[in-house]
Amino acid sequence: MSTAPTFEPFATRAQKTKLAVAIAGSIMASSMPSTAFSQQLEEVIVTATKRAESVQDVPLAITAFSGDFTKSVNLNDVKDLIAFTPGITGNSQDSFIDAVSIRGIRTQDFGIGGDPSAAFFKNDLYEGRNGSAVTSMYDMERSEILRGPQGFLFGRNSIGGAISVHTAKADIDGGNAGYIDLDVAQFGRAAFEGAINLPVNENLAFRVAGYHSEEDGELENEFDGKDIVYHDKSALRLSSTYETEKLSIQAFAEYEDRDQAGSNYRAIEEGDIWEALETNVGDINLRGGQYGIDSDQSAGSTDEGEILTLGIKVDYDFDNFTLTSNTGYKDHDYFYSEDYDGTPLDLNNYTQDQTGDYFQQELRITSSTEGPLSWYAGASYYEEDIDTTFTGSGSEDLMCAYYGNAAYPGYDFSGCVDLYTYYGYSFSPAADGRLVEQGRIKGDYSGWATYINLAYQITDELEVEVGARYTNDTKDFAISVPTPNSDLGNYFAYGFSTDGFINTKEEWSDTQTRALVRYRPNDTAMFYVSFTEGYKSGGFGSFALNDANNEAIGYGAGSPDEDVTQAGGYQANTFDPETVDSYEIGYKDTLGETDFSLTAFAYSYEDLQVVVTTGAGAATVDNVGEADSYGLEGTMTTKLNDNFSLYIALSYLDSEANDLQDVCGLADVNGCEGSSLFWAPEWSGAIVLNGNHQISGGEIRSSLELFGESERGGGFEDLDETIIDSSYEMALRVGYHSDDNWGLGLYVENLTDEGNWDGMNVNGGPIPSHFFGPARPRTVGVNFSYEWE
Repeated sequence: MSTAPTFEPFATRAQKTKLAVAIAGSIMASSMPSTAFSQQLEEVIVTATKRAESVQDVPLAITAFSGDFTKSVNLNDVKDLIAFTPGITGNSQDSFIDAVSIRGIRTQDFGIGGDPSAAFFKNDLYEGRNGSAVTSMYDMERSEILRGPQGFLFGRNSIGGAISVHTAKADIDGGNAGYIDLDVAQFGRAAFEGAINLPVNENLAFRVAGYHSEEDGELENEFDGKDIVYHDKSALRLSSTYETEKLSIQAFAEYEDRDQAGSNYRAIEEGDIWEALETNVGDINLRGGQYGIDSDQSAGSTDEGEILTLGIKVDYDFDNFTLTSNTGYKDHDYFYSEDYDGTPLDLNNYTQDQTGDYFQQELRITSSTEGPLSWYAGASYYEEDIDTTFTGSGSEDLMCAYYGNAAYPGYDFSGCVDLYTYYGYSFSPAADGRLVEQGRIKGDYSGWATYINLAYQITDELEVEVGARYTNDTKDFAISVPTPNSDLGNYFAYGFSTDGFINTKEEWSDTQTRALVRYRPNDTAMFYVSFTEGYKSGGFGSFALNDANNEAIGYGAGSPDEDVTQAGGYQANTFDPETVDSYEIGYKDTLGETDFSLTAFAYSYEDLQVVVTTGAGAATVDNVGEADSYGLEGTMTTKLNDNFSLYIALSYLDSEANDLQDVCGLADVNGCEGSSLFWAPEWSGAIVLNGNHQISGGEIRSSLELFGESERGGGFEDLDETIIDSSYEMALRVGYHSDDNWGLGLYVENLTDEGNWDGMNVNGGPIPSHFFGPARPRTVGVNFSYEWE
């Protein structure tokens, strides 16, 4: 690896280390039913294809979980579904989703000028981006996780896949049924979840659900002794259902207040990047052991959000077809801070202060007549307004010492005064001795799409489908970078400053097609073959500009000596859409008491939107490289006997990326060719063994869960020191559920107290490569539940 500075200013976060090999060993305490994983015993109906179908009948790679399951396994938020789903990795303990990888496809830019590659939906409404997409799981009806490009079915840039959750609905015939769940565990963890159904008359019902969870923190920062993993979250949801013979209206309003720790980093203390850092700034002693944190966190460690979501879905039956209107609005305020360098030195802290709102409207008509031809067609529209201030900060003297000593080995510059004196200039330190660089971005985005899908039943066994979707996105992007209160100027994070906002507007469009053949040789088996095009719109880099010649500007990339202006020809760093062509073959069947599915896939992924560093600073987002991948995914749900059931999920991914010269950190930039998509493990999976045993007055329920994945990381350069070893994690739960609908349980999560990391980043310059998100230690807890009808 070259020792030249190659820092990616606010580099993309690599994924989480929770994997998915789940072994569960009996069934769970509290409210988890013994059939939580058995889709034969408890059939899960999904709507991913715009129609209600059993998950075993859907010609897609889809995993579905009941609402009872999400309660039973203490899922914290929607990203925790990743651990139980084959082909998806990248969970992390924050509100960022750019690390989520679906079949190796993930977001490479965490700014706000682009879009996520994994799309999150709630009640068929798009959840948004970092800071707004991650919400808590409570009072759920079901969760659907789809792998492969889903833009045709879901829209909004779901090029890798989609995670779609559905909350419990108000039930007109459900009486005043409800439940409460209480959970208390080590490290000050306490959680409450409850809901009640409130019918008004034969046409109208309401449902109220609430949630609160808090935790003091199970790990400490060696730097100051403060807790580094904590949370305090509260949420409330009001839902309503109105139904007549032909009309159905479902609405919900949800508010969530989240306050939790930001990501925690530990610098990697070996390799060329670390050696260069210590050579230039002096020896650094990291405390805390292999999985400890020793971080100054000068700007704090915070992940705070307030999220309001409103939605209303209207269905009207016109006899021959059903008209559906789905309307949503989302407003969020978000603040995030972290110490990105992962050392006790004040090298680089990052904050993101963001507000935004999002409106969406979809109209769809779906055929409801009998006959060989079925169809649906629709149109959708969205508007997004977002305003974000990014801040990077660190010690002026450490910045000068690093770059001065890197440029002139042997001079031993101690800080900026030494360096400036060497050049014959004077230097006046900032009042706090820190370089604080800010960039503010205002985005006004909108788009629309129209789509149609036709399915024809050729014979009783054979059906073909074809579909097309046209998408149009328009983004109006404005960036302002003021001059900081430091003699260094915008030296590191940006490398330029602007005189007011630089405004750029672009439009992208694409037509995606989809075709599949579904064959049913008998009542239980299904084979399918599909081809799907995926698309994610272009956008703008949040930390760079282009000059009049369309060349990137920034530190090390031709930094201007004065504030730049729109009149001077400067414009936003623009990147083009990325695309994927995906081929899939699947088989699903039910044999006796066993449901299983097997999927083979291959795809070509082109024009990847990747953060590219130019020289030592400017972090542009460019379309770099292409990847060809193939893999296998399988799930099985089986009832072993009257007392035990088993769920197994396993996935394999083989990927090869090329044309990576612009992002390769090796001295020979061709040395990265043929690299894997390093953030995605080759193997991942989930196994769950459940059991229930009847006793007088109730039953014993228990479960043993095991999660694991093969090694990953290393960057495109395949650096040994940045590899995250293969890992696993186990949980054990056992409890009693009475015939009177109350339950009491005991659980142990991370049973063997394994240490591991959520992810890693390969950095450079004064920012060392690092791991982030240490695994939670062994946690023992108890829970209580009560249900009524």
